[in-house]
Amino acid sequence: MKISSKGEYGLRALFDMTQHYDQSPRRSREIGEAQSVPEDYLNQLLITLRKAGLINSLRGPQGGHILARPPQQITLLEVIRELEGDVSPLAHSVEPTPVDKVLIDIWQQVEDETVKILSSVTLEDLLERYNHKQEQVMYYI
Repeated sequence: MKISSKGEYGLRALFDMTQHYDQSPRRSREIGEAQSVPEDYLNQLLITLRKAGLINSLRGPQGGHILARPPQQITLLEVIRELEGDVSPLAHSVEPTPVDKVLIDIWQQVEDETVKILSSVTLEDLLERYNHKQEQVMYYI
């Protein structure tokens, strides 16, 4: 599995909304600036995330984007599948070679572990890990 800019930027946007979950909706300009995501590209991703039911978009002067569900209910697996598609490392060939038949069990294990890890990490977990890392940063003069 390889994460493209679509997956990376989409996760950044969701992370930003997680950071501001109990606050007012975030405008795409604010998200883009805070997460270093080009606003035009971000707007395309926000449409995808809204159609997937991961975010809600609100119009008007107080509008912006918010998570559709609490951050502890949105897993990385759900996000990655929406933005990147299948998490399987296996390319589906028409006629598997003898080596493919031997490796298929290993590739299945890789996929199973990937699904297990991604389904066990939520957006809230990401925020907690981020905050923990920020606490560990020490500045010396």
